[in-house]
Amino acid sequence: MAQASKTLFSLPIEPDGSVKCEDLDQVYLLSFQLPPDNRLTTSFCQTLILALDILQEKHPPGVIITTSAIPKFYSNGLDLASDASSAPATFFPHALYALWARLLTYPWPTVALVNGHAFAGACMLALMHDYRCMNPHRGYLCLNELELGVPLRPAMMAVFRQKLGAATLRTLVLEARRYKALEALREGLVDSLGGLEECLVWIEELGLKRKAGGVYGLLRREMWRETVERLGNFDVEVREEEERNEREQKEQEERQKRVRAWETGKLSKL
Repeated sequence: MAQASKTLFSLPIEPDGSVKCEDLDQVYLLSFQLPPDNRLTTSFCQTLILALDILQEKHPPGVIITTSAIPKFYSNGLDLASDASSAPATFFPHALYALWARLLTYPWPTVALVNGHAFAGACMLALMHDYRCMNPHRGYLCLNELELGVPLRPAMMAVFRQKLGAATLRTLVLEARRYKALEALREGLVDSLGGLEECLVWIEELGLKRKAGGVYGLLRREMWRETVERLGNFDVEVREEEERNEREQKEQEERQKRVRAWETGKLSKL
């Protein structure tokens, strides 16, 4: 039986998207769309943060579900040709990391209803929720940074280290495995399978609405302290990256020196 819903508000995402919030008896459904594939732009992230703020300040505690109004994609991750590369000093701390930290420490239970593909940054977005419910008929979860030639920043990797086993993490990161729903469930990437109706039944079975508020957010913050601290210290991340680059440059010089010495030794024996 379909759950009766009431639309609470709708917020625009630049340039042509939106976040719509519906109340399903204190289960708040946030449906986002930013055609064609819900890239995690500055406007997308900051609009979703605003939606979470409005709910916390203006509505009774409950459960948050985020999902996509675009059937094929939950999200296709970051737009590497836009904010992430053109303005990283503002995009990461004030948009992407801010959204992830908000979700990771939110005072109510959060569920990502992964209705379609969730690639790269979108997979990370889903992992920032308490729970994940995945469409059993459509979509992959994957980290394809290996194929894209893009490194994972420390704050990105931290949540996977904390929430996944080592073998699953290795396969996810170093093999860029595309997980279908059943395999994702088996490996602990998601917690249940289904669409909205199944997700609502599952939320009711877990009694999640009764757990909202109180110390819920404080418990979450302590559980995921490493990731929360990483997300809140982008300047430290940048400094560590610079130091790592310097070390790698020195290591390369030493490696080349050893190889040249080896080559010289070989020639001297001819």
